[in-house]
Amino acid sequence: MTFVVYLAGQIHDDWRETLIEKVQEKDLPFEFVSPQTNHDLSDDIGEQVLGEQPGKYYKDDAASDINNFRTQVLMNKADIVIALFGEEYRQWNTAMDATTAVNKGKPLIIVRPESLIHAIKELSNKANVTVETIDQAVSVLEYVTI
Repeated sequence: MTFVVYLAGQIHDDWRETLIEKVQEKDLPFEFVSPQTNHDLSDDIGEQVLGEQPGKYYKDDAASDINNFRTQVLMNKADIVIALFGEEYRQWNTAMDATTAVNKGKPLIIVRPESLIHAIKELSNKANVTVETIDQAVSVLEYVTI
């Protein structure tokens, strides 16, 4: 059996590639999907599909519709959601995706540094598992397969 994992969280570093490599090294039966990680494409997709918009608000609104559509489709197909909260960037999209996972009843692993314990304590309490490192998240995935 292969599980689909939705990788929610910041798109400004390579955490997804790191997690995927670690899972592949262990030869675990997981496939991965995620939000659009090409930041420019994510910002521009509304205009690419609908044409030039009359201002920044409308450009962002059009892109948000299509990005939210992508997230809904892929998260609905996911068996598990991993939401990574980093320290460097604002984490609104991560919080939204993690909350969506909770509301959909999707098993949720939150990865967050110790410095964010207080900031996301309520959301962390709603998750199935909260860990501090990618390695710990991979161990949780591995445990599912034992």
